[in-house]
Amino acid sequence: MIGLATTFFWIFLIAFIATAVYSAKDLQFMFGEPQLGITGDNKLLFSMPITIINNGLYNIDSFSLRTRIKDKDGHTLARGTTIIPIIRKGEEVTATHNMTIDVNSVLQKNQNYLFNDTEVTIYETGSIGIAHIIPVQASTNFTMPWGAPLYNFALGPSQYTPFNYTHARVVVPISFENHAFFDFNGNIRIDMYNSTDVLVGEGQTNIEAWHDSPYYGNVELLVQTAGMTGSGHFEVYFQTSFFDYGPMVIPYG
Repeated sequence: MIGLATTFFWIFLIAFIATAVYSAKDLQFMFGEPQLGITGDNKLLFSMPITIINNGLYNIDSFSLRTRIKDKDGHTLARGTTIIPIIRKGEEVTATHNMTIDVNSVLQKNQNYLFNDTEVTIYETGSIGIAHIIPVQASTNFTMPWGAPLYNFALGPSQYTPFNYTHARVVVPISFENHAFFDFNGNIRIDMYNSTDVLVGEGQTNIEAWHDSPYYGNVELLVQTAGMTGSGHFEVYFQTSFFDYGPMVIPYG
């Protein structure tokens, strides 16, 4: 009798495991449209709704989805984790997979992200437990383009006009293309230094740069004519809703 009971036990266990694995095919995963937002501390927030429908024969426990974005040097730029403790059989569950990117932190690792397009790698790992005994895990990775928010930034030829006996008005054209996946607004400040590194003038302007669009504008400086020389350099500072950067040094003359 003990041998017969053991045989039945193993038959039952093998059948249970087989049906549990078969049950995994009756899971449905639906991903909603990703949304882009801003956190209270001015980080980019990605939110993607996930709906899971368990039409299988057993409960699903410990569902998790982990996302990590890395650059070419292996630095982690962003990460996000979503965990659902249990999805009962016949149940439909919706959760939101969130991930934040601190653009300032990204720029500290590599300032090229501000001016040059590149690629990042997204690593995804999903795992579930079926009927408390069978873990199932899958991983994948793929590359995604990173668009620079200040791609091809340049200062155009300056225009000088008299202002009064001691100062001149200098208009500096600025241009760039916002290749980033987000709009941004903020302030650009330009300081003008002469050939002896003396600050002779400064000016600033507000900007609104839409994603996937070119930007053209001007910064007007009030410059001391007594200190002006034929050559020198500009120092450019950016202060936006997502990042601060500067100085960017650009010679003139």
